[in-house]
Amino acid sequence: MAEPLAPLSPLDGYAAEFNGARLAEVTGLAIVSLAVSRGMEATLAARLKKTYRLALPAPGGSAVSGERRLIWMAPDQFLLIFPQVGSDPVGEVRKAIGDGAWLTDQSDSYCLLRCEGPGVRKALERICPLDLDPRHFALDAAARTMMEHLGVLIVREAEDGFLLASARSSAHSFLHAVKLSFENTQ
Repeated sequence: MAEPLAPLSPLDGYAAEFNGARLAEVTGLAIVSLAVSRGMEATLAARLKKTYRLALPAPGGSAVSGERRLIWMAPDQFLLIFPQVGSDPVGEVRKAIGDGAWLTDQSDSYCLLRCEGPGVRKALERICPLDLDPRHFALDAAARTMMEHLGVLIVREAEDGFLLASARSSAHSFLHAVKLSFENTQ
């Protein structure tokens, strides 16, 4: 009998440290997009609050409850990121919140990197056109931007911690750009 297929991460579990700052691939997370059905905003908001203790975030933000993060992407569009337990993240979310949103599994579409520690903001500012100063990019802020000509979703998770998401198809180019910036930051 053939061996069962096992998922492969885009960057093979990459992790490194640069002057005390850590850069690591994040694996084991499910990513489900939610597009709110017309007229269902209040219903969906109530279900998310009841089931996951998550409020719909405002534009440019995200909401966190436990290990789940809901990120605003566009009007009536969100990404839900959570630890992947089974093989059907859409079914899991559908069971939890019912109807009210169109759901799509995006888990294999993204490469995720977590950057944390001293100097992270300085390294990211070399390749990110956003103002990441805490006064302008607060805790749980989220934005889509470009880094070295690659589309990136950036979320501020902690004082000196960011989650970066980019297309899996360009994962190695994305890692190269971020890693090079970290290597060249004093």
